[in-house]
Amino acid sequence: MDSFKMTTTTEEETMHLAQKLAILLKPGDVVTLEGDLGAGKTTFTKGIATGLCVKRNVTSPTFTIIKEYEGELPLYHMDVYRLENSDEDIGFDEYFNGEGISIVEWPQFIIDFLPEERLDIHISYVNDQSRQIQLQARGSHFEWVLDELQSN
Repeated sequence: MDSFKMTTTTEEETMHLAQKLAILLKPGDVVTLEGDLGAGKTTFTKGIATGLCVKRNVTSPTFTIIKEYEGELPLYHMDVYRLENSDEDIGFDEYFNGEGISIVEWPQFIIDFLPEERLDIHISYVNDQSRQIQLQARGSHFEWVLDELQSN
């Protein structure tokens, strides 16, 4: 399977999906998150952080671009919105090929730097509480991840 959609009806359901995803990820994995402001990208990242046993509070790295968190695996949370119309490479390869999991919000602004193998996630509003979450695997590892995620 290379993609699937699901609808969550609470913030807790969104976080639970992300927690389940976190335990399937391995060092060097890249997950992109797209969606409107307030759609739930940071909430999803908080769920991944919880699944990785990150103790610190996860917040959007809007002004710092990258925040690093320690857990069972390092978590690199990137908000690259401020890099729109920039070709600046701030060391993405070191993160994408590193020992942690990279979460990239607003990935369209650094598309040339993203690895081909990754998991693309798009979060859309359904209503005030509900979100439609579409997961798209790019590569065989992430096809396996989606299969496992759906079977659990």
